[in-house]
Order: sequence, then structure tokens, then C-alpha cells
Amino acid sequence: MSDRKLIDAIEELGSPRILIVGDLILDSYLTGDVERISPEAPIPVLRARHSEERLGGAGNVAVNLRSLDAEVEVLGVVGDDDGGRQLLSMLEAAGVDVSGCVSDPGRPTTKKTRMVSGVQQVLRVDWEEADSLGSEHTNQMLSGLEARVQRAGAVILSDYGKGALSPEGVATVIQAATLAGVPVLVDPKGRDYSLYRGATLVTPNRKEAEEALGHSIDDLDELPACAKELIEVADLAAAVITLGPDGIYHYEKGGDSGRVPTVARQVFDVTGAGDTVISLLALAMAAGERLESAVKLANTAAGIVVGRRGAASVTRAELKAALGQEPGKQGKVVGREELALLLAEWRRDGRSIAFTNGCFDVLHRGHVEYLRYARSKGDVLIVGINDDDSVRRLKGASRPVNGIEDRMHVLAALEMVEAVIAFGEDTPKEIIEFVTPDALIKGEDWADKGVVGREWVEQHGGKVHLAPLLEGRSSSSVIERIQNQSAKAKG
Repeated sequence: MSDRKLIDAIEELGSPRILIVGDLILDSYLTGDVERISPEAPIPVLRARHSEERLGGAGNVAVNLRSLDAEVEVLGVVGDDDGGRQLLSMLEAAGVDVSGCVSDPGRPTTKKTRMVSGVQQVLRVDWEEADSLGSEHTNQMLSGLEARVQRAGAVILSDYGKGALSPEGVATVIQAATLAGVPVLVDPKGRDYSLYRGATLVTPNRKEAEEALGHSIDDLDELPACAKELIEVADLAAAVITLGPDGIYHYEKGGDSGRVPTVARQVFDVTGAGDTVISLLALAMAAGERLESAVKLANTAAGIVVGRRGAASVTRAELKAALGQEPGKQGKVVGREELALLLAEWRRDGRSIAFTNGCFDVLHRGHVEYLRYARSKGDVLIVGINDDDSVRRLKGASRPVNGIEDRMHVLAALEMVEAVIAFGEDTPKEIIEFVTPDALIKGEDWADKGVVGREWVEQHGGKVHLAPLLEGRSSSSVIERIQNQSAKAKG
């Protein structure tokens, strides 16, 4: 299938409902700098600067699907603790239906804490209870399963070996989905794939497939036989094996088979790439796409997320851009989807991205020098600009002097600016995280205030630069001079 047809397929995916059953994990990141060795033991001392919680495991699958505009329902288990409540709250905030999740006071919420210096993990600490969920809580979790399956376009079993998927629970889910004619996709764990008997397909990575087969896959020519063996063990319709830099291999009984090569790009972090793959496969199959097309979309999405830190997700706009869709003739003033297309194109071409933000009300020479400095820190410069309401909240009722449309188009006319996007929040945190620039630029007057977005940018390998300011130049001083001159003229 050509890239043009794949783009058409993305546009026709709709918003099917996906049911996820599996292990919920809270991923915690503690980032900072290692500058010395502890005097107490020969271990590095991490000077912590930032902490962040994200959804992992089945939760990351859910977030991937929500970013792709799917309706999502999750069945899983958390502990009766702060971590469990936080995890469920994060899922709900992402628009995920968690009414089928249960709380087990006898086990902690699974939590993985990664300690990171720069771009390097120095330690991971796991809190977990991996024993299989008891029959009481399994029955509680699967209560109303038939109705949930019948309103789903696909079911995902997300098995991280943390106990949510007991053998009895897996069999119950597969049986219900089979009776409803709904495909079941399994992200497997362990050696015994007969546990997933009757599912539609499994998505092991190369190492997992070798573990299940009991032998190594030494040559890519062995993949057809290996896939057939996995299919026979679990009575599946298909097997999809992710191969890292060698792409994805798929084999379907009575259907297509082959290997989709990976797209060469910088690999920053492979965490969660498998979640992205199964999310795209489920979404595409729920929309009626053939397995071959689903695998090609999944491969493209995985190529995007490995360039980001931690468990990440991808949007349909980013997929379209990665498949070669031109950003169009919208000019420099853009919205979120248009900017996503541009970002994907620039990153595909290896161009570094600089970002700055401000009100830019009455443009003056100080602004021009500042933007020229910002542009010097990247191959392209994106400018985020406060909309009128946020300017009024920041500057008072008399501002802005110029409306958002005028301010955006004046900025877009400058040769050093590649894209201008408005934001309505009081801080640029959200838009900075959307862009994840290689360079974040603010004026040197922010040195002691704390640059919003610094932690996010540095955590993702970028740098923060403080631009020198041209003394005596500011929008406020320009406005004041105009007002003074007007008062003198009237006097």
C-alpha cells in the first residue's frame, strides 16, 4: 500500500471503541544531574531537579489510543493507595473509561521509578506484587464483560506479568470476544503462549518471541517458520513480531505476510514502542483495515515515538506527516494540527527546532534582535504568542494594543520566524510540551524567575538559552512614550 493510501486510511479510521484489559503501571521519572560519587558508597549521587508521573503498561496503551482519537475503556487493578488513585485520575483526565477498574487493598499499585541524569537512566526502583489476581477481584474486574466487548471494535490484552491477567481471566475475555466477533490482540508475556489460545494475534518483540519459541531467531529468513509456530501454539489467526531496527514482521494464516522495514531515524528511547504498535494495530483492525496496512501504520508510529523520552504517544497528524503528506500552503500562522505536520517534516529532515514565546504587542527593535538571537539557536524558529485574553490577564485591561491576528501576522512577516501559534493559557507550558523543542529561548530577565518549560526541555535532551535584551526597548516603554507625546500635543 502506498503512503497516499495509508494517509487515506488514517482519515477513514473513525473513532472506534477499544477495550483494554491488563496491567496498569504508574511510571515515575526523577531527573537531575550526577556530579559526584557518594562518600558513603561507590554510587552516583543524583541531584534531583524534577519529578514527573506518567501512565505505563495498559495505561500507556490507553493514552496512545486516546491520542489517536479512539474511545477507550480499561479493565485493570490498582492498589488502595495514593498511587492507585493518582493513576485512575490520570486515566480519567485523558478521557478513558475506568469504571471497570478495581482496587485491591491487598496489593500495591505497580510503580516504576526511573532515576535519570541527562539522557541516561542510572537506577530503576519497582514497587509491585506480581502474583495473579485472585478469583474475587478477577470476577469483579470482568463484571459486565459481555456488554463491554459488544460495544468494542477490538480488545487488547496488555500483559506485563503484574498479575491482572490470570489464566482464567484471559480465557474469559477471549471467549467473550470470540462470541461477539471482536478481534483480540495480545501483547504477551512469558514463555507459554497457549495461555492466549483463541486470540486473533500476538505482538511479541524479537526477544519475547525467542523466549516463547525456546530458541533464537538467528536469521530473518527464519521468521515465517517462527510465526507459524507461534500461531499453532495458541491457535491464532496471525502473529506480528517487532524487530527493532529491522522493522516489523507479520504473518497471517491464509493472508498476507512480510516484513515492513523500519524508517531510519534517531532512537532516543524505545520504552513503550510496543504499546504504540498494538494501539495502531487495534485501531486499524477495529476500523476494518487489513493487517498489512495496520502493520505499516504501526511501524510508522513506532518510528516516531522512539525519538522521544519514556512511554510516548503519536497523533494522526504526526502519522500523516511522517508518511510524507505536505504541510500545505497555510503559511506561517498555524494551528496545532498544522504545526504537528511541520514538526514531523522538520524532524524527518534532521532540522533542529528553537522555540520562544511572548505577547509581542507593539513590535520594536528589541523584539527583532531577540528573535534573531532565538533563530540562531536552531534551524527553525517557532514563536508562541499569548492570545488577547491571556495578555489582559498578564498585562491589564488596557492591553493588548494590537489584537492577536495583527500580532501573529506581523511576526509571521519576519524572515527569521518559521511558524507562529497562539496559546490561551497563562504560561506556555502546554505548548512547549507539544513542541518539545531542541532549544528554548527566554530573555535574560528570566534568569531568576524560573523559565517555564525548562525541566521538560532539558529532560528531553534540549537546552535553555537566555537572550540578551536591548536596553530601554519594551512594548510598555513604547506605549508610555506614545501616551506622553499625545498628552503633550493636547496640552
